[in-house]
Amino acid sequence: MIEASKVNSVEVAESPETDTAANNIEIEVRVRYPECDPMNVVHHAVYPVWMEMARTELLRKRGFTYRNIEVAGHFFAVAKLNVKYLKPAFYDDLLTIKAEIKPTAGVKIEHLYEIHRGNEIICRGETTVVCVDRNGKLQPIPEILR
Repeated sequence: MIEASKVNSVEVAESPETDTAANNIEIEVRVRYPECDPMNVVHHAVYPVWMEMARTELLRKRGFTYRNIEVAGHFFAVAKLNVKYLKPAFYDDLLTIKAEIKPTAGVKIEHLYEIHRGNEIICRGETTVVCVDRNGKLQPIPEILR
């Protein structure tokens, strides 16, 4: 179990990655049957879910969890989502979701995504999330999360 300490009211793992390697991540997913239409093509609404999975793991790689951040009173709301579908994914495909965080300031964090099947890029995306308090009011992103 990772011990945690309070830093700016957000619990952080004692040894998160702090170099540029902590600004990107790759995760693998295998397409499940319920994610597909009757022709075994992945439904368009699934891609943003995979992007969120990668975004969550990127945060974890940096030493945080959404749970700890929310306990400290910080919440992230998706303000913008862009997805460009290049090629379809199919049932049982093994995909790699790559996520990268852009340099951050103010109240927003921007992420870039690529979804790969082998060496081919099948989807690109980007999100902008904003930091809000429990009442939905914009607030600055805590320095430790930038």
